[in-house]
Amino acid sequence: MSLRRRRVAVAFRLAIVISVLAGIVLTALGSATVTGLLPYFTIQSNLAVGLFAGYAAWLARQDRPEPPSALKGAVTLYITITGVVYHLVLANPASPFAMPPADRTLGEALGNQFLHTVVPLLAVADWALFDRRGRLRPRYAAWWLAFPLGYLGFALLRGLVVDRYPYPFIDAGELGYAGVAVSAVFFAAAFWLLGLLFVAVDRGLGRRAAAPAAPSTSPDAPSTSPGVARPDAPALPRRPRSRRFTRTG
Repeated sequence: MSLRRRRVAVAFRLAIVISVLAGIVLTALGSATVTGLLPYFTIQSNLAVGLFAGYAAWLARQDRPEPPSALKGAVTLYITITGVVYHLVLANPASPFAMPPADRTLGEALGNQFLHTVVPLLAVADWALFDRRGRLRPRYAAWWLAFPLGYLGFALLRGLVVDRYPYPFIDAGELGYAGVAVSAVFFAAAFWLLGLLFVAVDRGLGRRAAAPAAPSTSPDAPSTSPGVARPDAPALPRRPRSRRFTRTG
């Protein structure tokens, strides 16, 4: 990575870290507490991408190799899930799991947008612009489901203790465990397809970056190098050398 590119990458990743901190702090200034926010997938994915971005910024500043692409793909997928689920499921009035609009202060509303919109967009842009290409494999899409499935188990166990669930589509009190199972299968399939999309985009960008510039190879193309004759050019007749005579006598 060139010096200029490394500087841009560092600035980009510091913007991600600052956005994560701003989102959490602004949200915690409202009625929610930091410990009350931790059980949410939104907070966990934002913390993961913030820590990862800080580490990647340090590596770029030290001119060290980038973190493993499989790990970066996982973190980027999780924060993408946060943004997609919020905008298409939780904040979408047409969704069966839409949550009623919360009465937020200006700071809380800004924090909410940082966590669900700004950070996901910055993280995806960082992945597209600075990650090494062609290193993701289709099997990674299945491996990346480990954290969302682990989070589901955590949320259900916590719900048994506190009788409260962070999201309506995993609310066993309302849906029952059968309903939660249906939701889990649907979301797992959607997240797997989203992971495959990341792999496909990675391969497409890799092919585009590796495509060499196609030089002109036509045998009829004239030579542009001065003083160099074409090998198929007809030979010109040679002129006889003139002789100079000296009068004697």
